[in-house]
Amino acid sequence: MESLVDDPNTSYFETATSRWISDHAPTGILVTDTSLTIRYCNKWVVKQTGKKEDDIVGHRLLSVFPEIEMRGLAHYYRAALKGESHVLSFRLHKYLLQMPVNRGAPLVDQMQQSCRIAPLLDGEIVTGTITIIEDVTERTARERELRSQLGERERLLASELEARRLAEENSRLKDEFLATVSHEIRAPLNAIRGWTLILRGGSVDKETFDHALDTIDRNVVSQSQVIEDLLDISRMVTGQMKLEFRPVDLCESIESALDDLSPAAVTKEIRLIKTISPAASIVSGDGDRIRQILWNLISNAIKFTPAKGTVEVILHGDEDFAEVTVRDNGSGIPPEFQPFVFDRFRQADGGMKRRHGGLGLGLSIVKSLVEMHGGTVSVESGGEGAGTAFSVRIPRLLGRRDDEISEMADSFSNSAQPLKMLNCRIMIVDDDDDSREMLRILLSTRNAEVLAAGSAWEALAHFETFNPDIVISDLGMPEMDGYDLIRQIRTSLSKELSNVPAIALTGYVSADEQKRVKASGFDAHLSKPLDQTILVQTISDLLGGISR
Repeated sequence: MESLVDDPNTSYFETATSRWISDHAPTGILVTDTSLTIRYCNKWVVKQTGKKEDDIVGHRLLSVFPEIEMRGLAHYYRAALKGESHVLSFRLHKYLLQMPVNRGAPLVDQMQQSCRIAPLLDGEIVTGTITIIEDVTERTARERELRSQLGERERLLASELEARRLAEENSRLKDEFLATVSHEIRAPLNAIRGWTLILRGGSVDKETFDHALDTIDRNVVSQSQVIEDLLDISRMVTGQMKLEFRPVDLCESIESALDDLSPAAVTKEIRLIKTISPAASIVSGDGDRIRQILWNLISNAIKFTPAKGTVEVILHGDEDFAEVTVRDNGSGIPPEFQPFVFDRFRQADGGMKRRHGGLGLGLSIVKSLVEMHGGTVSVESGGEGAGTAFSVRIPRLLGRRDDEISEMADSFSNSAQPLKMLNCRIMIVDDDDDSREMLRILLSTRNAEVLAAGSAWEALAHFETFNPDIVISDLGMPEMDGYDLIRQIRTSLSKELSNVPAIALTGYVSADEQKRVKASGFDAHLSKPLDQTILVQTISDLLGGISR
């Protein structure tokens, strides 16, 4: 078979090829001589640059396309004249010749080009240069879109992984929290049950007997605190936590908290130090909640301070805020945990091996309550073993003279003294035998005449003959509950009997429940387990301190 070289039609193929390259090639071609005068360009170059062929061919390359030199690319042509070839990537150079984008590609105003600048050779002699220009605008747009899609996919994947990590972390915290709740509830019950069985055996001396009672009482208080913390968190999350603002003496609140917690400090031989500035002591707030804030901070300091350590409470302030700082020389807070110290259900030593009890709610409650008072709380710690200082700032009660503030503080102290003896008739209504008997004995020791009824029906049957000065009723009872009872008292009895003051007792202490209690006709609402001092004070307040 003859080769194309010997084929007489070879000139036809060369001509056809040359014509196709000139008229139809999808790339641009520029040819120069050694003086960089353009000797040839195909129609792609003419079309894409918008220049006439006569304005290109026969003219100096750098005169026709000055942007080559302006953009620092002329040295590639000098290198080509020396026999070197170079590829210009669009990623680095974007384009060689200024050519508008034909198809409105986003984010670019010039055709994106990939170029090859090479020497034009005759054997081994360089006779000029040749430039091949490829339009890669669409390709770069597709690549950009693909990178964007890949980036979005990676972002979504990272987001999904983070969501999964958070879900796993929340699940772990939930499981850890539920285990902690179970422990914090079961441990006091175990102690209460165990000491009750020991006492029931009857063969204990007085010292053991007193120790048993102290242990039972301490564990009841502990369990009550767990329940109160859970309820407080629930109220805060649902927006049902309500504060009753009035002047509050921080000196008195600090003294009260220290008195309550001093037994725990004595047990660990911890020294309690207080530094008080009375001038900064009166603030505007809810007295019970402010005592709760201080109690939680001081209790927390005692818990995390080793035996024979020191806990210091400092009260000072400026013109606008009173500041209470509780500082200890205890175990401190690890730096990595400090950002989470006020988070709910978080404990630095969480898990089965934790050294300290509690639910990890106290500091979260403190932060929420302080912020509800318009204040701030902060923490400082040098790390593990370096102690901790919590500082609470609460707005002061402004616009009063120091002598007025002093009189207010005195009046608070005087009004807090409970009436020791009741000297009145009290009707107790509770279907729980143990609770009813406990209340009967408690109030009888306060010189009250007590009638204890096991149901609302029994209470109504003896109401007129007993003629009580005050009624204390449980809410949750079968057949006729406390709400039905107070409704019967207010609507079905004589005017004199129907106006009797009434106190509701319940383990349900939500804000809605308290509103319902007041709306139904009760004068006061107390939660279980009862604080005896608060119960006696409430009875005294409702009777006006006057016995019949």
